[in-house]
Amino acid sequence: MLELRNIYKYYNPGTVNEMCLFRDFNLRVEEGEFVSVVGSNGSGKTSMLNIICGSIPVESGQVFIGNKDITREKEHRRNERIGRVYQNPAVGTCPTMTILENMSLADNKGKIYGFRRGTNKTRISYYRELLAQLKLGLEDKLEAKVGSLSGGQRQAMALVMSTMTPIEFLILDEHTAALDPKTAELIMELTDSIVKEKNLTAIMVTHNLRYAMESGNRLLMMHQGEVILDKKGAEKSGMTVENVLGLFNEISIECGN
Repeated sequence: MLELRNIYKYYNPGTVNEMCLFRDFNLRVEEGEFVSVVGSNGSGKTSMLNIICGSIPVESGQVFIGNKDITREKEHRRNERIGRVYQNPAVGTCPTMTILENMSLADNKGKIYGFRRGTNKTRISYYRELLAQLKLGLEDKLEAKVGSLSGGQRQAMALVMSTMTPIEFLILDEHTAALDPKTAELIMELTDSIVKEKNLTAIMVTHNLRYAMESGNRLLMMHQGEVILDKKGAEKSGMTVENVLGLFNEISIECGN
């Protein structure tokens, strides 16, 4: 279970540009839920993910995983339980290192390196098996620099790497937005497969309403730091892209867009 409780978040506090994004914001995500989050730019989608992952602090409120308050826990400590894939395919991988070195880094997340070798050769066959599932031919390019790969190949790698170690939560921040349509479909299929196979609790921010409707068992729409739509299970299944688009357009008109 993941819970945001009574969250307040200000940007540019104490200045003429001070803005309160979240005011007494609350959200509870149950174990095993796959939550799709949609909303306009500036609605608080990515800020919410950053608060969960510890990338930005909050003025007040609490963040819980299970019964543990992790509000003051550092980002790298939260990463031991949370995997994250970003919009930019370059963020989740190191371009100057090889595929093998990247896989090894992900495989050792949260562990102490000391003076031992960073790459464990006994794990190479395991890395090949993981990469072969992507059907992108990466299993035969272990010595290739990741910077030479396409955006789709790097994003597929980032998704696999984020879930190599035992995690409880997968955070997806518009992870298909920078990809061409064909590659985006591949990444979404891979996402659904990994979430189901590893029984992860996942939160996916997306601007693609079809992905939001087809993936996951819960749908949130955010607007100005609030959740204005929350449908799960049968209620979500009964909705259509047109329903969600209609609500989105209503909000845009009200805001003068």
